[in-house]
Amino acid sequence: MAELIERLSLSSTGQVPAGGTEFTALDVKTTGLHTGRVLEVAAIRFRGDGTFLGEFATVVAADANRRNPHRITAAELADAPALGDILSQVFDLCRGAVVMAHDLSSVEGLLAEISQLGVRLPRLPGISLKDTAQAVLPLPNYRLATIARAFGIEDFPGYLAEPAARACAQAMIALLGTHGLRFAQPVRFPELPRYASQAVAVRRSAAGAEKGWMAEAVDRVSAAAGGPVAQAYLDLLAEAVGDQFLTDEEVWALADLAAEAGMAEAEVQRIHTGFVAELRRVAEADGVVTSVEYRELRQVADALGALEVVVDLRTTATGDKPTRVLVLGTTADADQLRAGAVGRVPAREEPDGLGHAPGVRLGGARVRTAAFPGARTRRARLATGRGRGAVGLRSGPAAEA
Repeated sequence: MAELIERLSLSSTGQVPAGGTEFTALDVKTTGLHTGRVLEVAAIRFRGDGTFLGEFATVVAADANRRNPHRITAAELADAPALGDILSQVFDLCRGAVVMAHDLSSVEGLLAEISQLGVRLPRLPGISLKDTAQAVLPLPNYRLATIARAFGIEDFPGYLAEPAARACAQAMIALLGTHGLRFAQPVRFPELPRYASQAVAVRRSAAGAEKGWMAEAVDRVSAAAGGPVAQAYLDLLAEAVGDQFLTDEEVWALADLAAEAGMAEAEVQRIHTGFVAELRRVAEADGVVTSVEYRELRQVADALGALEVVVDLRTTATGDKPTRVLVLGTTADADQLRAGAVGRVPAREEPDGLGHAPGVRLGGARVRTAAFPGARTRRARLATGRGRGAVGLRSGPAAEA
């Protein structure tokens, strides 16, 4: 399977500028953890200079009776085109482009499933966002949402393929432009098969709560040791918890995926316990535990069978959350400061001279904005989880920052 992708690298010492190169960001949702049948595909083509050139996204026909943690409904699967019927759209967007994804193993799985249809595929040039970001920014983990936050990219629903692919593209554009990354040598593009037929796509739309404190906490959870299957499980768990809307269906779907992947119950519980312990560390690291943090931590711990981790947790009797820095800008310095803010809890208030704007209240924490060149005003969004049969993680009213 690995031979289907020629893995390329980008660095500041490369000799070939990448601004004029075209890329296709792919996000693939599957029935499994590390591998599985394709359920949804999104492809977004863009140029390294930031120009977006085209996109395609659709759910892919699969067994509608299987649980999945991506909130894909049986009705969507019933109306979805088969993988073989969308090859024209996918190949047209990938032809003459470097394919990229947060983790290229998902693209390898997609290409392997296409090959099983009898399609002869050449090796495609590919770039891993996770590996590239790891070489540029020090972060507590390199999940897509954490990388996006470090680059100042707006929150997105990670369970949807199209917004995740777009976040990948935006992060790669930032890496290429802001950090001046280049290829070591010119890229060679093989010829992909051409198909005339084009199926009607079934696209999903975002639903549920916006992201709030829990999403920020999840991004600050340190990466845990473990193999690719355990890491894939932890990534899906973090995605499910971070969007403020943990449903019973997601919990059961994760349990099914773990069992199918051969994960022992004790290993799953170890991951749950370690994950909740990390969330508690994040909440307590600034010396203040608010009622919101306390409630959300208890809800998540209960849903994951790890209440013992927070049984002695208490809210702080007095005190406000320390000042946090909201960094606005599109420079390398801004990215480094955002990465530091993700990695430190709480983020330190930086010295004057960075263009501090007046502080505002945000979920119990006082926020100051550090404006760098290229900054733009954005809305700091807080979550209200709603839905029957769901753990709704609530936070306070939104504030303009």
